[in-house]
Parts: sequence; structure tokens; C-alpha cells
Amino acid sequence: MYNFDEIIDRRNTNALNTDGFRGYIFHAGPEKVFPYKDEEFVRMWVADMEFGTAPEILDALRARIDRRIFGYTGVYDDGYYQSFRKWCLDRYGWEPKQEELCISPGIIPALYQLTEILCGPGEKVLISTPAYGYFLHAAEYAHKEALFSPLRKDGKGAFSLDYEDFEAKCADPKCKLVFWCNPHNPTGRMWTRDELSRAGAIMAKYNLWVVSDEIHCDLSRQGKRHIPMASVMEGYPKLITCMSPSKTFNIAGLAFSNILIRDSATRAQFRNRDKLFGMVNPLSLTAAKAAYDQGGAWLEALRAYLDENFAFVKRFLDTELPEAVMNIPEATYLAWVDLSRCLLDVEDLPAFFANEAGVLLEGGDALFVGNAKGYIRLNLAMPRSVIRTGLERMRDAILRHRL
Repeated sequence: MYNFDEIIDRRNTNALNTDGFRGYIFHAGPEKVFPYKDEEFVRMWVADMEFGTAPEILDALRARIDRRIFGYTGVYDDGYYQSFRKWCLDRYGWEPKQEELCISPGIIPALYQLTEILCGPGEKVLISTPAYGYFLHAAEYAHKEALFSPLRKDGKGAFSLDYEDFEAKCADPKCKLVFWCNPHNPTGRMWTRDELSRAGAIMAKYNLWVVSDEIHCDLSRQGKRHIPMASVMEGYPKLITCMSPSKTFNIAGLAFSNILIRDSATRAQFRNRDKLFGMVNPLSLTAAKAAYDQGGAWLEALRAYLDENFAFVKRFLDTELPEAVMNIPEATYLAWVDLSRCLLDVEDLPAFFANEAGVLLEGGDALFVGNAKGYIRLNLAMPRSVIRTGLERMRDAILRHRL
């Protein structure tokens, strides 16, 4: 019913994936040239998909377009909330409260705004590393110092919390806010209820604000079920949950996210600071509601395809590059691969693979805020034939480099 093997040409659509990689990955402009033409790259970097958006969402968008007027739009009834509520109940056994729901163009803008609101002069933000780069960028935007708590590595590709270090950082009297990530980006860990409870108890002990980024929550491996931090830290007033259909349904460009803020005063402050004064894109609202109402079947087919992609990549690496270390993540469509034993003398992995293999990817401490040296992140939300080409090019570049 859904064709995830189709290759869709995204060039000349002003997509970051195809047209903006120089600035994002390499901090350069069009003057930067590579041995490969732009159209020759295999793009395994930024976290959006190479799959077409679910046809059910496209149908809803067409129907809304046929209404022909796209004036100022807000969320003025409870229709969207009811769709989101049912999705969360069915998938997580958790019911978000309607009064807590705020709409943001994205989780990144919300992180920036929340850091501004929640942290005063001299206060700090805590991040577990390796980490999504925009956690650090949000702290920098608000001129706040960041604290880093490295995750433990078991040498086989699995990660866990270092509770002793995490608590020591939480205990810093200047620490005010924790950016929590579940499922974790880039490692793909889905924290267990016990892990969530232990971490939550530490954060509550020191009365910290907790911003839980759960944007990858729908993208778990088959048989896995996401546990919202809100269902663990029940009643804790300083918890903020960030979710969105954007990552799940490949509609990030439509800019629509759910920000659930328990504390009423903070919620009011967040809304008062909203640069869009409550307005939303009418097509974004339509797409988000359709995703929650009608996107379930497409998502299940997607999860099955992604599971097969991960199994394929794991087999390839075990056979062709046995020194590479990869653990199939419990969630996300991103593989976090340790290549430190494959390319001992290469410092800049994205530059190496762009120039030597024609593969665009992200990795290393500069992009993932520390504790990431020797790692790359591969986006696997694309046709398997493209992944095969990318992996073969990477293998060949590594082998040539060793000669």
C-alpha cells in the first residue's frame, strides 16, 4: 500500500537536505566545492526522511487547499487537541491535559524561548552527551553556561546514564534547567521506566526545570512502546513535554509542535512571548490533525521498513566493516556508529566522507556536543537501495584510506 522504495527527487525545492548542507555541516557557502556534484551525493545526514508524506495527510491538505482561503488561523476549538489526546492515549497510555497544550512552530524555537524564560543571570543548563546540537545552541542563545553529563558506553554500542555524574551536575547550585531527551538523540535509547524514575527523582530532588524533548517518540522499533516522562514524573510542576508529528510524518517544514507546560504562570509567559501571537499556518494545522487521525497505518508500515533498514545496515557493517560498532537503536531512524577503530587518524569525519565517498553525514564532537569523537550519525529513513550505495561508498573510502 505504501511504497518506501520510491526515490523522490528533492532538488530545487529549497530543502535543507539538498540545498543547504554546505552551511549546516561545513559552515561554508556555495564557494565550497567537492569532488562530487551536488546531485551525486548520497545524503544520510539531516533528520528528515526521503519518503513521501503519508497519502492520507496529502489528501487532507488538498481538501483544505480546495477551501481556497488561507487567512489568519489559530487553534480555536478542541478538534486538534482531541486528535492529539487520542493518539497519546492509544500509543502511550497517557493523556495530555488540554489546558497545558501550547503550539509552537517547532521544538527548537520552543527550546530557545524556554531557556530565556526559565534561566536567570548566571544560571546553567544541563545536557547529557552526546547530545542534539540545538540543546547547546539554545543555552548559547540565552547566554547561559551549559553543563555536560556524559552517557556511559559499554563498548558494544549501547549507552546508559551515569547517575552519579548526572546527580553531581544537577546538584550544582547554578543548575536551573535540564534538557532531557527521550528517545535519546543521537544514541536512540528509549529510557526504561526505572531509568526515567531514577533520573526524574534526581531532577526533582534539586527542584530543576525539566524540558523533555520527545520528538522521536513514535519512531520506536516494532514491539517497543514509548514512556512519556510526564507519566513518570506525575504531578511534578516544573516539567515541560515537547512532542510533534513533524519527525514522525516527515512534515517538519510545516512547522507545528506541541509544547505541554504544567505550570500555569510559565505557560502564560510562554504564550505572551510567542512571536506569532497565537497564529498558526492553516496547512500545518490540517496536516498535524490528519497525521494523528489517519496516519497510524502509514506509521506502522514505516516502522516495519525502518526495522528492516537497521537490520540491513547491521549485517553490512558486521560483514564489511567489522571494526565499526553499531547497536540497533530502540527508536529513531538514526544509526549512531562508532568508527574510531576504522579511521584512527581522521579528525573530521563529515569532511572525509563528503570528499572521499560522496556521502553527506553528521558526526563528531562539534555537531553532537561532546562525547561523540569517532562517531557518525546515519539517517536510515530512505530507500534501502540508497542506503546500500552509501554504505558501499563509505566502505570503499575506508579501505582506500588504509592503503
